[in-house]
Amino acid sequence: MSGSGETEPQDGPGPETVRAALLRRPDILTGDPETLQALGLALRPDARVVEFGPAALARVSEVARAESEARSRLEAVARANFAAQAQTREAVVDLLDAGDAADLALRLDEIARARFGLQAGALGLEGGAGPQGWRRLPEGGIAQVLEDGAEILLGFRATALGLFGDQAPFIRSMALARLELPTGPGLLGFGSGDPEGFTPDMGPELVAFVARVAERLARRLMDAEPGGDA
Repeated sequence: MSGSGETEPQDGPGPETVRAALLRRPDILTGDPETLQALGLALRPDARVVEFGPAALARVSEVARAESEARSRLEAVARANFAAQAQTREAVVDLLDAGDAADLALRLDEIARARFGLQAGALGLEGGAGPQGWRRLPEGGIAQVLEDGAEILLGFRATALGLFGDQAPFIRSMALARLELPTGPGLLGFGSGDPEGFTPDMGPELVAFVARVAERLARRLMDAEPGGDA
């Protein structure tokens, strides 16, 4: 009671105290079959060896299984990332061989279909008519799709379906990246027929890399064309 001079009851001995006591007197545990059984342990009658009982073995097996599954998932992710990086490098090599801006758009679509298994790949340009094969986008259309100055969108945006032309009805998810081109804002898009093909929680690094390569190539090819700035 408070003020009576009596102290509050203390907690039991700590783990270190219990461990030290068991080391001094192992018979406290080994001589108590009921406690051993409650802990999932058993003492072999022919030796002073404590072995795991069924419950303890089950717990160890479950931990091992969980660790194996986690390791398998990590390995699968690593293999998928390696494959995606390899495909991206090959795609960039294909883009680098583009002869002009129209060829660049054609190659991007072929890469999307053949290398990445997507529904379509497309390039668009705001304002006036762009190079052959590029989609004409309305003024301010890119800002409506990539809101708040975003550079990349992964997911689905109905207002961007026009970028994919006759493939628009089959697009269920998309990756979109802003391009800054000599003639104005541009847009690169990959369209997938799978709703989970591109989702907001995916990393945008590979899409951003392809977009930057395409942007630099488009700048160079447009400047080299008749009427360009070069």
